[in-house]
Amino acid sequence: MKKKICIVEDNEKIRDELNIFLTVNDYDCVAPPITDHLLSDILQLQPHLILLDLNLPITNGFELSRMLRKESDLPIIVVTSRDSESDEMLAMHVGADDFVTKPFNTQILLLRIASVLKRVYKETPNDIVELGDFRIHLSKSLLEYETNTIDLTKNELKILTALAEKRGRIVTRDELMTQLWNSDLFVDDNTLTVNINRLRKKLADIGLDGKIETKRGMGYLMQ
Repeated sequence: MKKKICIVEDNEKIRDELNIFLTVNDYDCVAPPITDHLLSDILQLQPHLILLDLNLPITNGFELSRMLRKESDLPIIVVTSRDSESDEMLAMHVGADDFVTKPFNTQILLLRIASVLKRVYKETPNDIVELGDFRIHLSKSLLEYETNTIDLTKNELKILTALAEKRGRIVTRDELMTQLWNSDLFVDDNTLTVNINRLRKKLADIGLDGKIETKRGMGYLMQ
């Protein structure tokens, strides 16, 4: 799935150039307007990385970075014309992951972005269960579908993984309970029902309603 880059830049020319360049290089790009509710807009967009200018008209980039760090661990690359060592040190101090000065070499910027994304979202192929239209991230205990992600509890992750591994086949309640017991997770028949229902609700919340089908008297089937 493409990584989403949020461009926080008030210079329209630079913003459009970055948007085109990154889109061509297989990133999804979003560029929220610079308003009083910029912070909430960024968080609502759920990007994988933020390119942040320091010289913003409403709030400066240092303060925005500081506020972002209170709410999220999203990686931030500062892209700015301010090139003093003190600016770079302050940017890192308030939470930036990297610091790039304008004018910048686009290929170098691309490498910086890839490096930060690799460091922050480090996963091996064994950490991800691919299921066509969605992914289970085992190391992060979350489910990804289109641009949405949901966090999973340990029980939910084990149940979803068990169903996914036998997608298209019925998995009995006994099989699910055995897998949970083998993982040292307490579960009884009622606990399993509760977790199945919670998992179904989470799937429905991100557009995957009906993925888990009940086969009465037999078990569950993942579509």
